[in-house]
Amino acid sequence: MATLDLSAASTAKKAGKLLKADLIADTFRTNIHRSILLTSSPSPNHDTAQSKRIKLVGILATSSKPSEMYAEFTRRRFVLQRVGAAAKEGMDDSDTEGQGAVENAIVEANSDESVGGIMVYYPIFGGLQDHYLQQVVSPAKDVEGLNVKFHYNLYHNIRFISPMSLLSSTSSLKGVVDASTFAEDNLPHGVVKSILPCTPLAIVKCLEYIGVYNRLLDYGDRAYGRTVTVINRSEVVGRPLAALLANDGARVFSVDIDSIQEYNKRAHIPSSTADSTVPRRTQYHTHHVVRASSFTLQECLALSDVVISAVPSVSYKVKTEWLKDGCVCVNVASEKNFETDVRDKASLYIPAVGKVTILMLLRNLLRLREYQSILLEQEKLE
Repeated sequence: MATLDLSAASTAKKAGKLLKADLIADTFRTNIHRSILLTSSPSPNHDTAQSKRIKLVGILATSSKPSEMYAEFTRRRFVLQRVGAAAKEGMDDSDTEGQGAVENAIVEANSDESVGGIMVYYPIFGGLQDHYLQQVVSPAKDVEGLNVKFHYNLYHNIRFISPMSLLSSTSSLKGVVDASTFAEDNLPHGVVKSILPCTPLAIVKCLEYIGVYNRLLDYGDRAYGRTVTVINRSEVVGRPLAALLANDGARVFSVDIDSIQEYNKRAHIPSSTADSTVPRRTQYHTHHVVRASSFTLQECLALSDVVISAVPSVSYKVKTEWLKDGCVCVNVASEKNFETDVRDKASLYIPAVGKVTILMLLRNLLRLREYQSILLEQEKLE
């Protein structure tokens, strides 16, 4: 009779769970698609012009393969416009003709009343030129949430705004509503949610789904007690993601090629005495505070419950041996930033978030369409 080697069974290490984005996306897909159909269907209570199918214009102006792949994957949902390098064979992405063509396409979509939302496939020219183009997109049609108005709100933890604020060129703290005074799903009349960048928001939704966020805690502080490392501090994904997580209560290490920063709403104040036994006081801020960290990446990873990497490089890999046992790992880049044995340490690994990102983009589109309707009604009353 065969005997079971209990010692071997007990010491065998089970691999962490692989979770694909499809399962998370399914929790949003039905409601979002139903809302799009309802919004696009004529009804007695809606103006015919406002009941037409929601039009989202995607502007592809680069010949880069990742942008081409993303555009092809999403084009069935968008009206895709190819301009510049994407429209003319042999044109370099840095051509001035291409720069002007992208800006003209954005300006035209801004003024087109049939367009409910605009997205641009970045990077195109890189650096300041791309940043400028992000500001050309009207905040009232910016489904990606990349306009400085939305970034200002994100970094200052301003979650709720008046739709009228989308028409001004600056952001202000005036009229900000304290989120703790009402439920997230029961906003006062005239108050709406600010738009958040799609990919950072998708990652937050993934973390909510798997329980990194504690729903028993107050809204706006549900990531409290979690330590997160975000690798890559780009203005499109890395930095806004670190700010979002820190504003939700997490301690976040933001790692870039030349520095590591800590984002935290709970800043420690050193004791006035030299006695090391006297605990430091903690000051709570309404939004995250950024300060330099002396930790190495290895030290950050050893502390982190969640590791998120968005490095656009085939060769970059997060070392599995540096990870904290039982952590959650999320790969955001189109390339795999984690080693193949990542699940030997991670309890859960999400290899991509693209399908959730697209649904967050569609949700932003629905919200902006609603805000545009509010603005249109206010114009009629004036």
